[in-house]
Amino acid sequence: MTCKSVITIGRQYGSGGHEIGKRLAADLGIPCYDKELLDRASKESGLCKELFENHDEKPTSSFLYSLVMDTYSMGYVSPALAEMPIDHKIFLAQFNTIKQIAQEGPCVIVGRCADYALADFPNLISVFIYGSMKAKTERIMEEYQLSESKAKERIIKTDKRRASYYNYYSSKRWGDVNGYNLCVDSSALGIDRTVQFLKEYIALREAEA
Repeated sequence: MTCKSVITIGRQYGSGGHEIGKRLAADLGIPCYDKELLDRASKESGLCKELFENHDEKPTSSFLYSLVMDTYSMGYVSPALAEMPIDHKIFLAQFNTIKQIAQEGPCVIVGRCADYALADFPNLISVFIYGSMKAKTERIMEEYQLSESKAKERIIKTDKRRASYYNYYSSKRWGDVNGYNLCVDSSALGIDRTVQFLKEYIALREAEA
């Protein structure tokens, strides 16, 4: 099928959202942006890549940390931008990059409040991937060779961080079904069938457009 949409994927940690996004994009023949978005935002903004990696989907940092890290930023000459906390600069740079990527054509964008940044984009399909704690724990245990307790702890902490980031920068609530076009339980379908289900959903949506 020829895809015409920009698909954003929010995801719970351990739900397989990254893998689903990559496979979906490959099947549709369109690019997928996850960590790649950080590289591009860094190049286009003039802020060093390490700043984006250190602030990636994390709540706003302390004032002191922002003040120290701000000395590494460059490229922003506007007084308003110069006075802006570094975490806000990074979000703004990602926000602008997401909009630019969407203008270039169909793609999949994973995380980073992309659904919020593209809320008014005409060809947007926003998806949220979630899963049972059991399935997510098993995936994280296997992927990172962690004990069950450590895997659960990492899932809870990561999702709490992602929710705090999303809720702070957007006008929506992370994981709220009312904020997305589609929410899918990947633990019920599995990775392969979730990808297939999304492809069928996208085809139906585009047929109606």
